[in-house]
Amino acid sequence: MPHFEIHASEVGAAKAFYSGLFGWSFEPMPGGEDIDYHLVQGADVGAKDCMTAGIMRRMGDAPAKGAPVRGGTMTFEVADCDRSYAWALEHGGAEALPPEDYPGIGRCAYVEDGQGNIVGMITPAEAN
Repeated sequence: MPHFEIHASEVGAAKAFYSGLFGWSFEPMPGGEDIDYHLVQGADVGAKDCMTAGIMRRMGDAPAKGAPVRGGTMTFEVADCDRSYAWALEHGGAEALPPEDYPGIGRCAYVEDGQGNIVGMITPAEAN
């Protein structure tokens, strides 16, 4: 996946959510002012990495909370799935799928980000 975008009704709230969850920082994209477009920089995400990302103002109504998956699901590696999941719920996220172990894969969970998107996190299983 070379690039992904997160659409948000409240860009500031979404930036705060993802900054806390994954340690991302954001830089306004020149020319993207009309849609409040920001480029993402973080571990393995950014202009110098193999994957780039942006966050922007949603161009329509947000999907209803609890609705079925409404777009691509992004999943990111985290050091501690349970800790990241708990942080997300304490900072505006909502449960989509609680942490669960998947043998040979790792511990994975999904949350709603408060902006109508679902984001996943995984702590990979240790290699034997």
